Formats: sequence, C-alpha cells, structure tokens
Amino acid sequence: MQLFYNKDITSTDSQFTFDKTESRHIVKALRKKEGDLLHITNGKNELFTVKIILANDKRCLVEITDTQSKPKPWNYTLHIAIAPTKNNDRLEWFLEKATEIGIDEITPIICSNSERTVLKTERLEKILQSAMKQSLKFVLPKLHEPIKFSDFIKQDFEGDLFIAHCEELDKKSFVKSIKPKTNILVLIGPEGDFSPAEIEKALTHKFIPVTLGESRLRTETAGIIATQTVALMNELG
Repeated sequence: MQLFYNKDITSTDSQFTFDKTESRHIVKALRKKEGDLLHITNGKNELFTVKIILANDKRCLVEITDTQSKPKPWNYTLHIAIAPTKNNDRLEWFLEKATEIGIDEITPIICSNSERTVLKTERLEKILQSAMKQSLKFVLPKLHEPIKFSDFIKQDFEGDLFIAHCEELDKKSFVKSIKPKTNILVLIGPEGDFSPAEIEKALTHKFIPVTLGESRLRTETAGIIATQTVALMNELG
C-alpha cells in the first residue's frame, strides 16, 4: 500500500482535491490515471480509499469510496521531551525512527547545555509525515513547539514521569520502572546532559531519575532506546 497524507480530509467528505504539488506527484511522477485507487490518512486514525475522477496534474480530484477507523496499534501514550541536537540530522533521525516504532507526542526542550536553540518545525513535521506514511501508520505524532526546560517542567502532566540523565546519582532502571498501558513522559537531555539544577528541578516535580543502560548514549540514541523500551515492555506486559 502506498499511503498519502492530508490533514484536511474528513469522514464527512465525499470528494477531495489534492493541492498542486501532490497532484503533480500523483499524475506525473506516479503516472496515476482516472479510475485508479489511492489511500489517504489524515493522521487521526482514519484510512480513506479514494478513486481518481480527474487526473489533472494541477488539480487531482478523487471520490472517497471507503472510510475505515484504524485503532492505534499501541496501548499506551508516550511523550518524549528531548533537547535538540547540534547536528539537526540526528534529531530528524530520532523523529523518523520514533514514529516508525510508535510515539504520541514530542516536545523539543531548550536546556542550559543545549547547543541548538532554534528549530525549523515545518521541516520536522514533514519528517514525521513521511515516517508515518512509510511505516503505514495512521496516527501522526504531535510535535510541540520548542520550549525552555524551565517552562516545560512547570506544566501539569498525567501518568509516569521520568528523567534520563548521566549524573552519578541514585537512579532506577528504566526498563524495570515501566508499567504497561500507562501514560509515560520521558525527559532526554542535550549532549552535555541536564544541568544539576535542571535535574533537581525535575525531581521536585516528581520526575523519577532513570538509567537507560550502562553506556553513555547520544541524545538521539537515548530517545530511541526509551521509545523502543516502552514499546517492548508493553508487548511483553
């Protein structure tokens, strides 16, 4: 199945028109013609089967022939708050792989030791969309706007709260701390780790300090390890 994405398509629509860019891709690049079937998701757990009724490379018009509700394939909610990496490719890699595994929310957090404080979220959204389509998922992770750690930590969160850091302090094993079918929020710090003050602030807000293993991990690797660990422990649980 080749999956297309458009956030505007809804179950009440009978027809849908692709924009100029998508229309050209469908008609010129993919050589689709009138009568061909396509599959579209709006990233909200819905799959639409559509038939091309006007194969125009500037305005491809389709008729919706079937709508299916697709339950989320994982039975937990995972939110990763991660410091942007200095090399933007590494953050994009995390977003891509986390989407393929299964994640609900991602928040870039700006920390004391952050080397990157400005992000082009429009490009990151496209990375998420592409990964969702490639992995044939029908839910698009929510990417929040970058926020300072000090502001993020003040918010009210539901579920189990964890902070993964490298300081030689008392920490629990993350894998042993996960409870299946729960809401989970994990804080992942920058290359220089969270500052002692940030760790202390997280602890005062009821975040549990955890280790992701014996190795010292890059930021994006730590994010993937956390995402995959939650997925695996829920499968086993």
